[in-house]
Amino acid sequence: MALHHSWPAVAETTTLARRAVVDFAEQAGATGEELEAVQLAVSEAVTNAVVHAYRDRDTGLVHVSAAVAGDELWVLVADDGCGLSPRDDSPGAGYGLRLIAQAADQLTVVRRGDGGTELQMRFNLEHAGRDAGSSPEISTQERRSAAGAC
Repeated sequence: MALHHSWPAVAETTTLARRAVVDFAEQAGATGEELEAVQLAVSEAVTNAVVHAYRDRDTGLVHVSAAVAGDELWVLVADDGCGLSPRDDSPGAGYGLRLIAQAADQLTVVRRGDGGTELQMRFNLEHAGRDAGSSPEISTQERRSAAGAC
């Protein structure tokens, strides 16, 4: 059971991707708080790609994949753009990655070797509840040499 889809990097994509992944997660057995966590994390990840990845060009794609391995749901959101980097003209408040890290059981941010960014999110489908007092960490990795920033 897997989901793989690419959409244009436009605002409407956030709704389409969120719905597709939440439906997939529901079919995989996610319920209640698990579905809410997936919904929040996917919304933030796709919105980041739409807003930040293609600021150096007019268009691009957002790639979304989801798969189940044992009792874990893995969701990947990737772009082919210039990736995540601080910007003075950012339209957001800058809390997206923190929200994703709090919603997911694990978040890894990978700079792709051929350009762009991939957010790898893991959700435990048998989670008894997230510890609200925990301070999530965001892991970052580079795959080979990343393409130049915008």
